[in-house]
Amino acid sequence: MSVRLSDRLPPHGETNAITQLLDRLLAAGVSVVDLTESNPTRVDLDYPARLLEALSAPASTRYAPEPLGMAEARMAVALDARRRSVAIEPARVVLSASSSESYSWLFKLFCNPGDRVLVPQPSYPLFEHLAHLESVAIEPYALAYHGRWEVDLESVRRGLASGARMIVAVSPNNPTGSCLAGTEADALIALAAEAGVPLVVDEVFADYLLSPRPGCTTDIACRAEGHTGALVVTLGGLSKSVGLPQLKLGWMVFGGDPACVRRAMAGLELIADSYLSVSTPVQLAASALLAEGAAVRTQIQARIEANLAALQLAVAQYPACDVLPVEGGWSAVVRVPATQSEEQLVLTLLEQAHVLVHPGYFFDFAHEAFVVVSLLPPVGAFAPAVNRLLTVASV
Repeated sequence: MSVRLSDRLPPHGETNAITQLLDRLLAAGVSVVDLTESNPTRVDLDYPARLLEALSAPASTRYAPEPLGMAEARMAVALDARRRSVAIEPARVVLSASSSESYSWLFKLFCNPGDRVLVPQPSYPLFEHLAHLESVAIEPYALAYHGRWEVDLESVRRGLASGARMIVAVSPNNPTGSCLAGTEADALIALAAEAGVPLVVDEVFADYLLSPRPGCTTDIACRAEGHTGALVVTLGGLSKSVGLPQLKLGWMVFGGDPACVRRAMAGLELIADSYLSVSTPVQLAASALLAEGAAVRTQIQARIEANLAALQLAVAQYPACDVLPVEGGWSAVVRVPATQSEEQLVLTLLEQAHVLVHPGYFFDFAHEAFVVVSLLPPVGAFAPAVNRLLTVASV
C-alpha cells in the first residue's frame, strides 16, 4: 500500500507538451533562447563585488528571533521606501522569507479552509498553487482590456457578495504590465472595507515602471489611511527590488484603519512566531543590501526599457501583431494572429525558431492568441529571438 498524500497538494507530476519538447531539444544540444526567463541572477547583470559583504556581520552568530522581523530590518524597508516619496511606519512592516510565504501567512490569517479569495485574471498562476496548499479556493475577477487593462469592479462586487474573504490585486500586474489607477485602488479599498475583508496588493514590481499612464498608483497601503474599516496589505521583497531572489527576504506593509491594523498584525505575529523563517544575517544586512542593490535595480530598469523598445520596434514591422501597453514589470504581452492554438504556436516556435515563450493561456487570458515574453534576457539575445518569434507567428 502506498502512502496517501494530502489533498492540499495541487495537481502535479505530469509535464506538458511544451516542457517535453524543450527537454528533448536541450538534450540534443540545441541552443534555445528563453524568453520566459524571470531570474535576474541568470541574465548577465553585473552584481557589485561588495554586495554580500554585510551578510558576514559578526552579530549574525547570535540568534535573537523577532516574529515580525528585527527592528533594524523593518526600519531599512521603511527608509528605502522614501526614495519613492512613500512614508511607512517601521512598526507596520512585517518580514517574511518571500512574497510566496507572505501569501501563505495571509491566507492562514484571514481564511478558513474552503474560503474563497478573489484574484485578478489574467495574472500569475502561482496564486492557485499557494491557495490550494492552504485549503483555500481561488475565484477570479476580470481585468478587461479596452486599449488598457482595467479592473472589472462589477466582477469584484459579485465575488464579495458571494462571500469571498480577501481581494488580491497586483500592481504592476504579471504578465499584463498594468498598474492600478488611483480611482481603481480607491474603489477596491472601499469595496473591501464595506465587505469587511482585507485588500492585499502585490507590489513586488513597483520599482519597475515603464510607461505608466497618468493617475496610476503604487504603495496602496498609504492610500487606505483614514478609511474606516479598511485594511490593506502591500507586498515587496529583495527578489525583485534589488534582483536578489536567493537571499529570501520579503515584506508586508499594513495600512488602513488603526484598529484593523493592530488586530491583523497581532494575529500575524502568532503565525510568524510559529515559523521564524527569516534568517538573522539577511535581516542585519537588509539596509546595506537595499543600498548596494540599487546598482542592480538600475541595470534591470535599463534592460527592460531597452528590450521593450526593441520589441516595439520589431513588432512595428509585422502589422498582424502588436504589443499591448506595458506600464511596468518585467513582462510584455504580444498579440499574434490566431491561426493556430497558443500551445501549437509555442511548440512551433521552439521547434523552428528555438525560442521559448509563455502561451497566454498559462495566465488565463480570456481568449487567444497571445504570447508573453520576459524583458529580462540580455539585449543581444533578445532582439534576434523576437524577430524569429514574429516571423514564425505571422505565417
